[in-house]
Amino acid sequence: MTSIDHLILEVTDPAAAGSFYTAAFGLGERIRVRAGDEPSAGFRGYAISLVVPQPCDVDSFFGTALAAGATALKPASKSFWGYGGTLQDPFGTIWKLASAEKKNSAPATRQVNDVVLLLGVDNVKATRQFYADRGLPVTKSFGSKYVEFGTSTIKLALYSRKFAAKDSGVSPEGSGSHRIAVGSDAGGFADLDGFRWESVSA
Repeated sequence: MTSIDHLILEVTDPAAAGSFYTAAFGLGERIRVRAGDEPSAGFRGYAISLVVPQPCDVDSFFGTALAAGATALKPASKSFWGYGGTLQDPFGTIWKLASAEKKNSAPATRQVNDVVLLLGVDNVKATRQFYADRGLPVTKSFGSKYVEFGTSTIKLALYSRKFAAKDSGVSPEGSGSHRIAVGSDAGGFADLDGFRWESVSA
């Protein structure tokens, strides 16, 4: 199975960003930062989702992120699928915090069950085929609405760009660099929307 080992967020102040991600989420080596100042405006075309056990874990991560300087885009609340919300960190990345549960059954643990890279793409079917051709197996597919791939460590999923922006609580308009790179054993390439993948040792 293809492994997405880590995500690299390109920021103008790596030291400050590293401190923020440690304080807000504590994801260790799965989220890395490096210097990058390519122009980037508006929606960058992706969000990082943290799937957690219970609503209290969502609230805990929301609290530490907001305290560290993030901005709420969609305050955490109940919905038909569970409990969650979105926020944007001080460096431009959008984070979705979600639990399939609507009620708490134990104290918050700040456990993260899954980290999911949600890409908003122009053509879901074409991008699905692009990744399938590179050996990423499709595990869930709802036509042109949503696709999920079988990757380990960090999961990969596709939405349309418009839906991804709506789900995040922002306008779909944006231009310039995505300011993210995917570290994986799938090899180095850029996909149809310009998201860059970089090779890592198996």
